[in-house]
Amino acid sequence: MTEPLFRSDAYLKTCTATVLETNERGGIVLDQSNFYATGGGQPGDSGLMTLADGSVIPIATTVYGDDRSQIVHATEEGSQLPSIGDRVELSLDWPRRHGMMRVHSALHLMCALVPFPVTGGQISPDGGRLDFDIDNPDAIDKDTLSSGLEDLVQANHAISQRWITDAELEANPGLVRTMSVKPPMGSGKVRLIAIGEDGTIDLQPCGGTHVASTAEIGNIAVTKIEKKGRNNRRIRLALLD
Repeated sequence: MTEPLFRSDAYLKTCTATVLETNERGGIVLDQSNFYATGGGQPGDSGLMTLADGSVIPIATTVYGDDRSQIVHATEEGSQLPSIGDRVELSLDWPRRHGMMRVHSALHLMCALVPFPVTGGQISPDGGRLDFDIDNPDAIDKDTLSSGLEDLVQANHAISQRWITDAELEANPGLVRTMSVKPPMGSGKVRLIAIGEDGTIDLQPCGGTHVASTAEIGNIAVTKIEKKGRNNRRIRLALLD
């Protein structure tokens, strides 16, 4: 198994780890990792792996293994692979990761402003989008949403996490906003991301990485609202700095 260090500390830029296995596709499995693995609309992290002799392996992306207990660091084609048992150092492409943390937190704020089920989403380092099943599409407006986002960002609400059991989540289905992506369950506990004191702004299950406060999101705006069906609306936002 790989210990996902990013869940307890999203700001951990580097870490050391031991190689557990490699595969013929250039994947490297470690005992622990600060690299986020692709999931929930958030792409896997990229960066560098440094070996004991100083040689460096570029990591193109990071994904889960078949049973999600292992995190696989995918190297660029033709890269040297370490040996089982080697100690390595992982270094995130931090500007890319931090951009996705800002965007991911902003999308949670969007959920607070648009109280409808989420049907899809996507995150990139400079922007993202959420799709909503809205029974009254005329009720949303780009300028109003941008203004609402700005107010929530400037209010500097704390963003924190806590854990509940699978049973507690099943007893509170209203916490789940996404229709297309199931919360990360199966380990006996589920991670909640809370924005505002006790989650008063937004509270929902999430396995992704987030900034520590809404102010850290910075300048952001809704750039487009697209019609993707009778009731489905795609809302795009972008970081402005």
